[in-house]
Amino acid sequence: MAEAALFLSAFLAATILPFSSELAFVTALHNEVSVKNALFFASSGNILAIVFNYYLGYFLYEKTKTSLFHSHFGKKAFLVGHKYGYYALLLSWLPLIGDPITLVAGLVRLKFVWFVIISGSLRIARYMFLAYIFSPN
Repeated sequence: MAEAALFLSAFLAATILPFSSELAFVTALHNEVSVKNALFFASSGNILAIVFNYYLGYFLYEKTKTSLFHSHFGKKAFLVGHKYGYYALLLSWLPLIGDPITLVAGLVRLKFVWFVIISGSLRIARYMFLAYIFSPN
């Protein structure tokens, strides 16, 4: 049951909802969820949510592309986002700014494989770091 709650909290935290998966992760570790299970469920939930964010941005592009490219600022923002988007993904693990970055990655059509590799591995690394610091074992 704790694993399902951890998965759900990690998923919700990676959307634009104000939620803390880190607190849920550390709480799960202290409630005798194994580090391996906590890493798996938190990472799975978080990665699934950033994929959801990516595709939300991807489909928003279709709805907004006309107005986006008719605006000088919109066109420039899209080109800058596309050019530097992979570097911005290096910040996607951060609270508050990371989740909107994953949505913008879909909006500017970054390659999905690279998006998952960069953002997903950073999300896993964040939980591994937390497990290293806060694991009671």
